[in-house]
Amino acid sequence: MKPILNLLAALLLVVAGVASAAEGGPRLIPAPINPLDDESLQRGAKLFVNYCLNCHSAKYMRYNRLSEIGLTEQQIKDNLMFATDKVGSTMTVAMPADRAKGWFGTAPPDLSVEARVRGADWLYNYLLAFYRDEKTPSGWNNLVFPNVAMPHVLWELQGVNELVEEKFDSEDKATARALGAQGIALVEPAGAEGYKVLSLSRDTKGKLSRVEYEMAVADLVNFLDFIAEPTRVKRTRLGFVLMFLGVLFGLAYWTKREYWKDLH
Repeated sequence: MKPILNLLAALLLVVAGVASAAEGGPRLIPAPINPLDDESLQRGAKLFVNYCLNCHSAKYMRYNRLSEIGLTEQQIKDNLMFATDKVGSTMTVAMPADRAKGWFGTAPPDLSVEARVRGADWLYNYLLAFYRDEKTPSGWNNLVFPNVAMPHVLWELQGVNELVEEKFDSEDKATARALGAQGIALVEPAGAEGYKVLSLSRDTKGKLSRVEYEMAVADLVNFLDFIAEPTRVKRTRLGFVLMFLGVLFGLAYWTKREYWKDLH
């Protein structure tokens, strides 16, 4: 039953996964996430604990709820709990907010419901869109969130991107170039020169290939989407079961009608 549910969820994501581009913003690539893929959620939880929980909290999420993605209590204690010894504790961070504000200029936000606020597509593209910028305090910038205070904590995995700027004399040409770009691209006015397209090019390789890094980010965003509404996974699976039972009931009723019609 579980593989069938995962297949149905993937098909729904394909149908819904249409690229969107808000005016004045980058063309967002649909996040390839599957809320019913427990293995993806477990990999995402590992990335979250190792790379995000150092600065960000998830204060509305308790460790013991990770059992809903197929982890045992012992696995949670052994692999994911570094800031507490109580499995019922929330996913808080030890960094004081005032110190974080002094270091980064603003306190890192809690990520409990960030996926509901920003959307999975936004988070996915944001984590792909960092590039080196020596003009910023952190040394990093982001195409999706310009001048963001957050440094690129995943740079060892992704590598270092550099910003590529191309100029065009018309908006149509610039838009066509952005749509044909591999990855995230942003179209902006360039004054009298027309329009410019901002995209990213890898300058230094990381531990992961481009495809591997995109898969890792998808796992992380999948987990962030899960903690934003943990009960949704259970509701979705229950909904598929009820739908299956409804179809089965219809077939059973039709069979009963066919069987008994010759006896009346």
